[in-house]
Amino acid sequence: MDLRSEVLRTLKNRRGTHSLEQAFYTDPDLYRLDMEEIWYKDWLFIGHECEIPKSGNYFTVQVGEYPVVIVRDRTGTVRALHNSCRHRGSRVCAGAKGSSAKLVCPYHQWTYELDGKLLFARQMGEDFDKNQHGLKPIHCETIGGYIFICLAEEAMDFQPVRDMVSSYLTPHNLKDTKVAFESTIIEKGNWKLVWENNRECYHCAANHPELCRTYPEAPTATGVQGAKDDPVIAAHWAHCEASGLPSEFKIDHKGQFRVARMPLIEGAESYTMSGKRAVKRQLSDDVSQSHIGTLLLFHYPSTWNHVLADHAITFRVLPLGPELTQVTTKWLVHKDAVEGVDYSIDELTHVWTETNDQDRQIVEENAFGIRSLAYQPGPYSPEHEGGVMQFVEWYTNFLADRLQGSSISTPLVRVA
Repeated sequence: MDLRSEVLRTLKNRRGTHSLEQAFYTDPDLYRLDMEEIWYKDWLFIGHECEIPKSGNYFTVQVGEYPVVIVRDRTGTVRALHNSCRHRGSRVCAGAKGSSAKLVCPYHQWTYELDGKLLFARQMGEDFDKNQHGLKPIHCETIGGYIFICLAEEAMDFQPVRDMVSSYLTPHNLKDTKVAFESTIIEKGNWKLVWENNRECYHCAANHPELCRTYPEAPTATGVQGAKDDPVIAAHWAHCEASGLPSEFKIDHKGQFRVARMPLIEGAESYTMSGKRAVKRQLSDDVSQSHIGTLLLFHYPSTWNHVLADHAITFRVLPLGPELTQVTTKWLVHKDAVEGVDYSIDELTHVWTETNDQDRQIVEENAFGIRSLAYQPGPYSPEHEGGVMQFVEWYTNFLADRLQGSSISTPLVRVA
């Protein structure tokens, strides 16, 4: 039996209340299957519009085997391009970020317009057609200041995401923010373990003392069921909705993305040790309300987010190998907020810097134990791990659909 048939058989026979078989967390062939069928075909959160505020600004990122450059062109449009020169394949933009009037390959100086069009290629002969050798485009969408890309030749419909999420994000005006701080950590565990750890707070009391000062451990806040029946959450939604902030829990019918505004505990306003605001200046000029809790936005497989009154924290997940995952965290503040006056980096970042490192250790210990020959899938807590079960269900159904011959296209690059 070939790999794809064997994986499909395993997915169909798995116990829905238990974790996955060992191979899904460790096997190189299964990792490649995840990349081919999910990461190279799905919409992925990649960064923020505020990171490239002006024409010529760009940043780069590596998604599996694809080097990518995100750039704002001369018309102000955000574009995603394959960061591979059409001459002999060299990376055109080697730095993590920068600004340039043109995109120039450092190898032989092939020069591209900011939209990817080839402008100059020295001494290539009379029959050379520049129009056939532009940088290859990648599907790119922006929503509420977020940038998503899709590497597939034909992208999945992004409109359902836009329809659900726009009204929740728009008031926070994240286009007019800036990245106050950014960190990237490498977790020695499969990307699904990173997500499973994120999707429950069953572990929080014993592992996250800083986070638990402000974030509720209640499974209704972390999971996917019971929120509307929780009186604290229901009252919070009513408070926020009355002031014009969409808040109630919504989830995609396939479970891939969802949004909800959740209260913090004991009157806390921000993720700080005191519960007080980390930033004096409001995140958005359009949101003056206090005690709005945190807007939770999830989009599998690449991002979870917290948007508060004073700042936002965004997380990007990218697999680096079968047991290696990159997690990049960015703290966004109002574009005019001044470090040392409106906020200090330490107070702004302390809770989640500590929490991220604690989660890294948890994931790595989880991965270490899963490698044991004695490992077998264990049962999830129905009370506390509903969010984990929902993530694994999404993954199982999503991958099974692809393996059964979904009409979604293969991850071929498009010709410019």
